[in-house]
Amino acid sequence: MDLNTVTGYRFARTRADLALAPGERFLGGGTWLFGEPQADTTGLVDLSTMPWPALEYPDGGGLVIGATCTIAELAALPERPGWRAHPLFAQCANALLASFKIWNLATVGGNVCRSFAAGAMVSLCAALDGTALVWTPDGDEYRVPVADLVTGNGTNRLAPGEVLRSLHLPEHALRARTGFRKIALAQLGRSGAVLTGRVDDDGAATFVITAATLRPAVFRFPDLPAPGALTAAAHAAEGYYTDPLGSADWRRGVSAVLLEEIREELAR
Repeated sequence: MDLNTVTGYRFARTRADLALAPGERFLGGGTWLFGEPQADTTGLVDLSTMPWPALEYPDGGGLVIGATCTIAELAALPERPGWRAHPLFAQCANALLASFKIWNLATVGGNVCRSFAAGAMVSLCAALDGTALVWTPDGDEYRVPVADLVTGNGTNRLAPGEVLRSLHLPEHALRARTGFRKIALAQLGRSGAVLTGRVDDDGAATFVITAATLRPAVFRFPDLPAPGALTAAAHAAEGYYTDPLGSADWRRGVSAVLLEEIREELAR
């Protein structure tokens, strides 16, 4: 879509370049920004020129994903010894149901910042205890779990002028055994519910509902829960919603069924 209100475009190369002028907005891959009218936007600040590595392996373990890392780069992440959660990268990327052209432009950070309920990278980060590093306009920074960063379908805790710098997935989550389910009303439709589960090396279990709820619903247990516990948790979860891609009752019902399937899979 032509953004006919935009009269300025600049490339960010340093943190100083991230200071927004009135009417400016950050641009990652642009897959949403150029797909909707942006009547209040008069300038774009392109983040693709920031010197942020797509993927890093810090000394303390885990994975750091640069905000401008593309979906394609993340989906092609090579397997590493001990990272049993590796299948989740491709599974969540495919839940986006986008063409290879979108995969090569859409950024992981942009998907998280757009914060749609069906955001596939939100599903991935919530499943693996992902933490967002956020830069503030005054030169400070803070960290927040991605599951807490998202507040609703298309809303989050980011204040004006704040920019997502990176996402960190911890080593313990990457080493976990995982399960994944996705369902939609149409074969090539947007996700109506995305369910994930994992069991860490210490036996602790984490299950997450995304896409079916306005924000991630996370359930944690000291060990794999007994049959029925996840069904009760899914039915009691808040935030199920109705739209043309599914009713709230349908989303609640399929989430309960699919979470139990994941629990059975991880119990084997």
